Order: sequence, then structure tokens, then C-alpha cells
Amino acid sequence: MRYTIFGESHGPAIGVTLEGVPTGIELDWAFIRSELARRAPGKDPTSTPRKEADEPEVLSGLFEGRTTGTPLCAVIRNTDTRSKDYSQLKDMPRPGHADYTGQVRYGGYNDYRGGGHFSGRLTAPLVFAGAVAKLVLKERGIGVTARVSQIAGIQDPTPEQAQAAILAAKAEQDSVGGCIRCAVTGMPAGMGAPDFGCNVEGIFSQHLFAVPAVKGIAFGAGFGFAAMRGSEANDAFCLEDGQIRTRTNHTGGVNGGITNGMPVEFEVVFRPTPSISRPQQTVSLSRMEETELTIEGRHDPCVVLRALPVVEAAAALAACEVLRIG
Repeated sequence: MRYTIFGESHGPAIGVTLEGVPTGIELDWAFIRSELARRAPGKDPTSTPRKEADEPEVLSGLFEGRTTGTPLCAVIRNTDTRSKDYSQLKDMPRPGHADYTGQVRYGGYNDYRGGGHFSGRLTAPLVFAGAVAKLVLKERGIGVTARVSQIAGIQDPTPEQAQAAILAAKAEQDSVGGCIRCAVTGMPAGMGAPDFGCNVEGIFSQHLFAVPAVKGIAFGAGFGFAAMRGSEANDAFCLEDGQIRTRTNHTGGVNGGITNGMPVEFEVVFRPTPSISRPQQTVSLSRMEETELTIEGRHDPCVVLRALPVVEAAAALAACEVLRIG
């Protein structure tokens, strides 16, 4: 299913147009709202205090509760914006953010308020699209689950450890990054191809790198392969209930760009949030001189916890594309 995300963080609304949706899919609104609630900010001190209802409004592609097969378009209204907090960013781009590259790419006509189209706010419609994709996958017995695998260098942190690390950085006017590990279960063997555009790892990577702040992806053992021998890395084949499986899943369910019937498993890394309260060095674009920037506004000291449903959404959409290619 192809999708287009539209809108800006401080515009009237954000949304998504999803093409290629199968006909007759019943939209489970309780499930969709629960997915959006997992991503929503303002629930605890580890996230931005911005509060949004995130209530999707479907404009097309739905009739009497089921998808029609035509483009499914939904919007989510923005109701809690403070644009004045971002006025200085038109002239002084934030280090690590897309303020500068966005201004260069769009000739200075980009909406810089709250990050504009580059904001994490745009992950809300992505989660909506991913929830629809999950409903499609569910009919084929395919599930998508993710977990936090690292926060601020802490491997497999407990909720308390994660919160403590995030709040410690926040107290120092700083931010932290982390990793999310995700698995897509139930994918049949033989999907994908080694070719460009059909490679399973390539398809998943393209979808995941469209998520703001994702800076890396690794499948299965990932960079751990560098420390392994072949005897350790190879996944021995076996039979389970008459099905060919592997005893381990170091390759992340993919061989030669093709699914092997094991869970498609990967890990993504999120960079620390660029918007921190500490003074930072930047350049005044109007004066073309170095200057100091102190960022105002409401920002996440860590995006990883709220990114779990976002990663799952991107993975679900990628899985649907893999199934379409066959």
C-alpha cells in the first residue's frame, strides 16, 4: 500500500492518503484509536507537553465502515500549537535538525514552525496508516510487535530505568537516543527478490528511514555479525510441524532479499532529539555569521518510547508492500 503523508506540525491539519487498500476491510476504530494513543504526547514527563486529540477524520475510501478500494484519506486536526516559540528558527537553524536542509531544498518557502513537515508530529498519520495495514495483515495471520532494546546506552531497560535516564538528561537540558527492535511474524517464505526495489531488507529500510530521527537499521544479528564466525552466524534448518524453519534467526528472516519463513526481525536506532534547551552554536542565515541559539518551545527529551507504534506502523506498511510484490 503506497502512502503520502501531508501537512505541517503547526498547520491546520496533518494527514495521509493510502492507496492500494484492499476492499472490504472493516476499520476497527477502537484498535486504531489505541494505536494513536500509544504515540500521543503529553502523558508523562518523558515526552513533550503538547496535547492533541489525534482523532482521525476519514475523507474518502470508506463506506458503511468498510474500505472501498479507492484511496483512503484521513486527516488529524492540529489544536495545540504555539508557533511563536519557533520564530527564530527561520534565521537560525537548529543543529542536528532539518531546518537548514529543508530551507535549502525548498528555497526558503518551507514552514519552519515546529519543524513543519519534518516534525515528529507527522508520525500520527503514519500510525493511522500503519493501523490500517495491521488490520490487513491480521487477516493473513501476520503480526507486528516492537520493544525498546536500548535507551541511553542501557540494554533492554526496564520502564523505570528508561524513565530515569530520560529525566536525567532532561534535567541537564539535554536529550537521549535509543533503539527499537521489531519483529514481523507469520510472513510466508519466498516473498521478495534479490533485485533492486524488490529486496525485502531494502523495502523495510526505505519505510523505516522515512520515520523522523531513525539513523540506522540492522536485520537479525546486524552488526553483531562482525564478531561471529560462520559456524555461529549460520541458521541451521530444522522441521517444525512439517514446516521448514531455522533453529536461530541471526539473518532476521531474510536470505538473498527473500523471506525464509522466520520472523522478519530488525533493530532501528533513533538519534537523540536535536531540540535541547542548552545553548548551541549555529549560523544566522540572514547575517551569514556564527551565533548562539537557545531553543524554546515544547520538545521530547527522547522520542524512543513514543516511537514504538511508529516503527510498527512502518513495518506493517513494508510487510504489505512485500506481500504485494510476492
